[in-house]
Amino acid sequence: MKRTDYLSWDEYFMGIALLSAGRSKDNNTQVGACIVSDENKILSVGYNGMPTGCNDDDMPWEREGAFLDTKYPYVCHAELNAILNRSTGSLKNARIYVSLFPCNECAKAIIQTGIKEVVYWDDKYADTDGVKASKLMFRLSGVAIRQYQPTGREIKLKV
Repeated sequence: MKRTDYLSWDEYFMGIALLSAGRSKDNNTQVGACIVSDENKILSVGYNGMPTGCNDDDMPWEREGAFLDTKYPYVCHAELNAILNRSTGSLKNARIYVSLFPCNECAKAIIQTGIKEVVYWDDKYADTDGVKASKLMFRLSGVAIRQYQPTGREIKLKV
């Protein structure tokens, strides 16, 4: 008889997105993303961080101050990193699992690559213009969005 308490696809892929977020060096917001095919195969993962080749220790991580002294002009968001990290093939009809609802810039990249569904954990910036723009673009382009529904299952990593 097979096990019945195995992880659902949503639990599995959101778990990978959340685990990926743990790689972020950002001291305020850690975001992870996992892109999967319509056959439930992982195509790519990403997290928010500085561009490859830019030493994290030499870059600003602040949220306030002069624009060039903050993280905002430099950090690559998790969704964009996952899109750029894919090794081969198309993302057409894929799903992206993200720990934070995508900003408008990431929404554009998601739409342009053909990803058809966004499954998100948190929407803490729902009232911002950027997220409102994302939701409008997703609606107009036919990208489905849904909030992940936690099952209450606790997953522990043994190291």
